[in-house]
Amino acid sequence: MEWPTAITRLGGDHQIAAVAWDDLQTRYAEPHRRYHDLRHVTAVAHDSGDLAVAFGLGSRERALVAVAAWTHDVVYDARPGEDERASAAWTRDELTNAGVPEADVQRAEELVLSTIHHSAPDDDLLATALLDADLAILGATPERYEEYASGVREEYSIYSDEDWRAGRVAVLENLLARPRLYRSDIARARWESKARANLAHELTRWRDADPHHR
Repeated sequence: MEWPTAITRLGGDHQIAAVAWDDLQTRYAEPHRRYHDLRHVTAVAHDSGDLAVAFGLGSRERALVAVAAWTHDVVYDARPGEDERASAAWTRDELTNAGVPEADVQRAEELVLSTIHHSAPDDDLLATALLDADLAILGATPERYEEYASGVREEYSIYSDEDWRAGRVAVLENLLARPRLYRSDIARARWESKARANLAHELTRWRDADPHHR
């Protein structure tokens, strides 16, 4: 679902939503972004929309998922936690400005904040649609996964190769140790096996590049 459509479904003003959309696109085109760009959130909006439909969510619920998908990385400076909170604040400001009811503003804000730790109650289907879609890239083709991994490395170029390798290995090991990467059965059927193969391949590559690893 496109951003202006989602805002109007929530009772917001279409013209104000269009102005916010222009700002959103400008932000996602910032030169320091290599993965967390408009391509990424477009994919998240598409995949979360598919999951929301599969979950049987209503029109208003699907609009909330769409809003959060489009805005969850609208502020991005490679500062985990701070970025998501700033993105949630942007979401609140723009939805309020467009005249979206406070209850929906709060719900959209909560969804964006759920991406900080990728956690939410098990029965929260809106968050499940968003969070599973946000990790869909892990189950992409090996070529697209490599683009993602390289892009994230460029976004964190402030770190040395050695520090990045150590941190990335820890992230990959943590992900692979999870009993499941995705919250829903639908997402697991679609992406889980490919995601684990991609993660394992990257982990092997980093370990092979570590002169201290045996």
